[in-house]
Amino acid sequence: MSAEELIRLTAREAVSRLKRREITPRELVEAALARIAAVDPAINALPTICAERALAAAAKAAPDSLLAGLPIAIKDLTDVAGVRSTQGSPIFADHVPARSDLMVERIEAHGGVVLAKSNTPEFGAGANTFNAVFGETRNPWNTALTCAGSSGGSAAALAAGEIWLATGSDLGGSLRTPASFCGVVGIRPSPGRVASGPSELPFGTLAVEGPMGRNVGDAALLLDAMVGEHAEDPLALPAPAGSYRAQAERPRLPRRVAFSADLGICPMDPETVRIARAGAERLAREGVEVVEACPDFSEAPAAFKTLRALGFVASLKEQYDRNRDKLKPDVIWNIEHGLGLDAETIARAERARGRLFQRLAGFFQEFDLLICPAAQVPPFAVDTRWVREIAGQALDNYVEWIRITYAITLTGSPVVALPCGITADGRPVGLQLVGRPRGEAPLIAAAAAFEALTGLADKVPLAPRGPGGPAAGPRR
Repeated sequence: MSAEELIRLTAREAVSRLKRREITPRELVEAALARIAAVDPAINALPTICAERALAAAAKAAPDSLLAGLPIAIKDLTDVAGVRSTQGSPIFADHVPARSDLMVERIEAHGGVVLAKSNTPEFGAGANTFNAVFGETRNPWNTALTCAGSSGGSAAALAAGEIWLATGSDLGGSLRTPASFCGVVGIRPSPGRVASGPSELPFGTLAVEGPMGRNVGDAALLLDAMVGEHAEDPLALPAPAGSYRAQAERPRLPRRVAFSADLGICPMDPETVRIARAGAERLAREGVEVVEACPDFSEAPAAFKTLRALGFVASLKEQYDRNRDKLKPDVIWNIEHGLGLDAETIARAERARGRLFQRLAGFFQEFDLLICPAAQVPPFAVDTRWVREIAGQALDNYVEWIRITYAITLTGSPVVALPCGITADGRPVGLQLVGRPRGEAPLIAAAAAFEALTGLADKVPLAPRGPGGPAAGPRR
């Protein structure tokens, strides 16, 4: 097969061919390197390439392993042994760890070949991928636009065909917003589903690691390679009895779902709402009962602001003390807000989060899924660092334009973000499908069924195009 044909294979197609020895891991590595050389200058998605390491791993990959030697990209917040791992920060610009993160070790044990690190904002802060080490990552659909963040490099690389699978992480929407902006799929698993670390903060449940792919089945395949217990992660859950890929390949529409355009708390771009609502209506035409409803999320903004700031103090106070002059203003703002918290405020946020979880648990006694937009706005200019106004409502800090994702974070529910439609001027819009706690299996089956209705998975990979460029052709 030609390099062009190889990069257009889905991850599952590529793995199947690897297992049948129709292609080799080395051929895929070389095809990806050629594609990266051709398109990455336009988008800056994969600034760190580890070709020699990847070729060495490809030579040893077992064809009977889960990923069988498939090249992947790892988000630059996550350590890869012997590879520059910067966290998007000048403080770690030359950091080369001796050991990989637990998640990377597991993926490699399953036959994944790490080829590149994907760009991310500094310490993952902010839903726009830019940093002082590598610069900004652009959206392949329109290089004048942002790919969002913080897993923006992974999403852009997938959309541009540079890689078949990529990892992301998600605290306030860092998997889901880039998936929406780039027309790909991101899965935010339940806390504990994917082991990570070793960490000084192993008991946190706001941030999780998760897979990204060009379609639901591909992302589910990577999730299979990520899950399972680990002695160095106290929250890690046992691997499920069945395969998530198998769930995606047996798509099942849900019986009854709730749709909310705004969770009752979010200012929304009108065209985004129109496209998301059309997605819900598509389900209704297939016989799914769709009800406009959602739990009470009114306590979510204050609770998230407090708990996020507390986490920034726990993880970055030492860097604040030593290197404040090297931190971007948004990181400083989070840390300083956290330093000003009192015990009563923290306790109030914890109780509010607990009430929200209980409300959603009750809600899922009536509904199979909660469906809502994956972003409050469509992709915007890459040099707009954060959205300051939506539908006439002013926003006073850099996380409020992702309220529709961070509110869901607080529930601990698994979420699939996947393409829903495209604006009149060609910008992707995604939908969040929110499942029951630890309910990844039925959620993935439902997401695959919705994906089949839209036909949007075939829109990527695409060649990066500039402002006003021609519409990208489909994958096939």
